[in-house]
Amino acid sequence: MIRLTVQMILLAVLVTFVACNPPPVPLDDIVIEKTFTPERCDRLVKSGDFVRYHYIGMFPDGKKFDSSYDRGTTYNVIVGQKKLIAGMDKALVGMCVNERWMIKIPPQLAYGKDGYGDIIPADSILHFDVLMLDIWNSEDKVQIKTYLKPESCNRTVEVSDYIRYHYNGTLLDGTLFDSSHTRMRTYDTYVGIGWLIAGMDQGLLGMCVGEKRIITIPPFLGYGENGDGSDIPAQASLVFDVILLDLHNPKDEITVQVENLPDPCPRKSQVGDFMRYHYNGSLLDGTFFDSSYSRNRTYDTYIGKGYVIAGMDQGLLGVCVGERRRVVIPPHLAYGEEGTGTKIPGSAVLVFDVHIIDFHNPTDAVVITSEKPENCTYNAKNGDFVKYHYNATLMDGTNISSTHTFGKTYNVVLGSGQVVLGMEQGLTGMCVGEKRNLVIPPHLAYGERGVDGEVPGSAVLVFDVEMVDMEEGLPDGYMFVWNNDVSPDLFSEMDKNKDAQVDPTEFSDYILLQVEEGKGRLAPGFETKRIIENMYDNQDRNKDGRITEDEFKLKADEVTHDEL
Repeated sequence: MIRLTVQMILLAVLVTFVACNPPPVPLDDIVIEKTFTPERCDRLVKSGDFVRYHYIGMFPDGKKFDSSYDRGTTYNVIVGQKKLIAGMDKALVGMCVNERWMIKIPPQLAYGKDGYGDIIPADSILHFDVLMLDIWNSEDKVQIKTYLKPESCNRTVEVSDYIRYHYNGTLLDGTLFDSSHTRMRTYDTYVGIGWLIAGMDQGLLGMCVGEKRIITIPPFLGYGENGDGSDIPAQASLVFDVILLDLHNPKDEITVQVENLPDPCPRKSQVGDFMRYHYNGSLLDGTFFDSSYSRNRTYDTYIGKGYVIAGMDQGLLGVCVGERRRVVIPPHLAYGEEGTGTKIPGSAVLVFDVHIIDFHNPTDAVVITSEKPENCTYNAKNGDFVKYHYNATLMDGTNISSTHTFGKTYNVVLGSGQVVLGMEQGLTGMCVGEKRNLVIPPHLAYGERGVDGEVPGSAVLVFDVEMVDMEEGLPDGYMFVWNNDVSPDLFSEMDKNKDAQVDPTEFSDYILLQVEEGKGRLAPGFETKRIIENMYDNQDRNKDGRITEDEFKLKADEVTHDEL
């Protein structure tokens, strides 16, 4: 009884096993098993669409009878126009790009009772492992999806503009076929005049610099039936991920945007002026390429004379000292198609943010603005010893120095070369109590070299001057003059030891005594000892360190030239 029960159980298991694995039965319709579905599906195949797909054709037992992979090319066909067996025509509808299906097709929707030559027997069920790669329709247009747009967009791409952009190019299934990024060089081209495939010509129009967009191009606006012969297959939709870096038109002139205009502006730059300015230089997408600030030194140049690129020559005309402006320069007025070979690429639009520090013209004279006191009886002239206060700045207001800092005047003899020529001119004619503003061009100041650590080269200087005191100088060429008549026994009076010669001590003592008693006057502003030494040297004709009466008298004969 127990043995019989075990036999019955084994029989039941065998029956169950056989029932769960029935032999293949004929199909009434197609069967679809979705083996992979992408997360994103932007478009489904519909009747009339053109598709590109790979497939492996098998019988139910897994035996392969055909494969597009073996031929190294996709199968390209229009769906729903009886270009395929009926089951495939029906099955492909609704697929996404990158979706993979196992499609099982009954004989009546495949090759039926006739089969297909020696390859597919009659009444064969066919299995197709299909991977969809591309979908498009003859009515498709270029699709544009902008995913980044700058807040400021002053200009968009138009037909005949020349642009610089980066891109990644892929097929619709994501296969990369080209990238400007890998070459580390932008793609530079005219737009809308046939230099590009038609779809790209359309897709780039209306872009802003800095904008990023996805441009999807159907094959008939791309490389069509032939592809490109290498990486782009025939009848392939193309996807370009583009960022626009630069655009201009060959007809463009420079554009100037004034960002800060000082008021007042007594003078504007002209052709031939020499200018000192700071700048930051960038490309149109904001990429930095140069700055005078980083060198801590202005850029100094003549303007309108071809010393700088043509666009900058134009952009610096008509500016005021202290003005800030943005100058946008198209490449044909900058570095052209070649660029600089390093930081500035070919055909690049340049943006300069400029701050004008100063400018002058080589023909400029000192500009004097005066505020005279009511009582002005004596005007300073060459030889006068003047004492004055000043504040010195550059044209942009940068402080250089000030006598007020030290609490004492600056004292010089006019015409003696103790100050720069422009200051000599500016001080001449002043009264005590007068105030002047002096604007001194560099060729009358410290020139191209400037003063290390204090005054930049080619700098215009501004002095606010107040005349505090002055002492009238001697006639030109004189170091000492008599206030009264000259003694007829001058040599004898000097020769204290009566040895018929005057030594340096005797000479010095005598001159100092005359000054002390008010009988004579030394040139003001110079060191007394050096003046007297110079006077003695002039009298000592034979340079023996002694003055004889003959020498002295000989000098007296030239009284019109004698400092005594």
